[in-house]
Amino acid sequence: MSRDICVHTWPCSYYLELEKRWIPGKLSLTSLSLKFMTGKTGDTLVNFPLSSIIEIKKEASQFIFSSLTILEKDHVKHWFSSFRPGRNVVFHVIEHFWRELLLSQPGAAMDASSSHVTKGQALTGLMACSQKRLEDAATVLHHQGEQLDSIASGLDKIECDLDVADRLLTELESPSWWPFSSKLWKMPSGTKPHVDSSMASSKAPGKEGIVIRVPAVIFQRTDSHVKPGRLTVLVSGLELHDSGSSLIHRFEKEDVDGITVHSRYEVSVCQRFTGKPDIAFRLISAKMPEVIPILETQFSKKIELLEDNLMLRSTRTSSPEEKDYSVWHAASRLMDCARLQEPSGSQEGGPLQLQMSEPLISQGDTQELRQILRKLKGLALDAQTELERQDEALDGIATAVDRTTITIDKQNRRMKKLT
Repeated sequence: MSRDICVHTWPCSYYLELEKRWIPGKLSLTSLSLKFMTGKTGDTLVNFPLSSIIEIKKEASQFIFSSLTILEKDHVKHWFSSFRPGRNVVFHVIEHFWRELLLSQPGAAMDASSSHVTKGQALTGLMACSQKRLEDAATVLHHQGEQLDSIASGLDKIECDLDVADRLLTELESPSWWPFSSKLWKMPSGTKPHVDSSMASSKAPGKEGIVIRVPAVIFQRTDSHVKPGRLTVLVSGLELHDSGSSLIHRFEKEDVDGITVHSRYEVSVCQRFTGKPDIAFRLISAKMPEVIPILETQFSKKIELLEDNLMLRSTRTSSPEEKDYSVWHAASRLMDCARLQEPSGSQEGGPLQLQMSEPLISQGDTQELRQILRKLKGLALDAQTELERQDEALDGIATAVDRTTITIDKQNRRMKKLT
């Protein structure tokens, strides 16, 4: 039930076949199910899992009223109408979560109906999620390292250009007789390959590093402007595309002024302006729980969680040390329990009962946990090495920036003397 979290609620009406009338109420969408509750009493009239849906269609009731019909596997058809803010909005959001559930890994749609999961499977799933988060963090860290390398390379080019400028200034400061001009005209020809190489190198960092790409329902300005599409998180910013892969908008990393997390499935991205309207988009996606940790990493100072969703941060960011300790401690405890459950044979009283008892973790789950733990250890060590390398690169960049600033100031003073 922890996954069955309410995504959105819309006021609407439901057609009750037995009484032949429309009943006003609210339609609630969760990550795994749909539920309709009456407006007066709050009774639940309809509650069914998304995995049982066969078809979602836009239809008209009595040839006048626009409605939304949902057909289940047992051929039960549900009619909904009078949506606010509109039928298209509800249709796109429900269809998005239904498709994502069907396209998810096999067996994911049965999580709502089958709650019998062994402790070994639960722990394996927890470790797999931890591995996925660490891999995402390692990807962001890798792209960050590439950016630092690009900055260091750019600083080297600037220093080379400053050396050329220093030689030219030295020539200009010398007495101006005729042979001087021949030397001056020869200097730029020797620097042409350097310019070409700098232009070639500036194209290399232009390759966009895609961190994650997820399908999403995109709202622009108002709730009535909605279209299905996808969200792409890049190292240098965010991109929004429609279902036809056409670019809707691109946010550069420095242009994003605020990201608001309304729920674990809904976020807003805003770019503010002075004297003209802001650019804001609201995004709803079934894959948003995978995107939010990456957004928190890239936009740590610009992201905001609403009061109702502060529990997401507390549950997700208690502290890396506590998380690592809890996972490793739980793994070791369950493995010890599995060993203790093995039949001893030397105990008196009920050896047959000990032999028949099931271990908490099967042998297959234990082997899978060992593999995941090895991968986690390797990822953690690689991340530590990369962080140490980036710390050294940052120190080198800071030193190079200071040195370049001093050189530019000196050359500016020399040029002022020449004028």
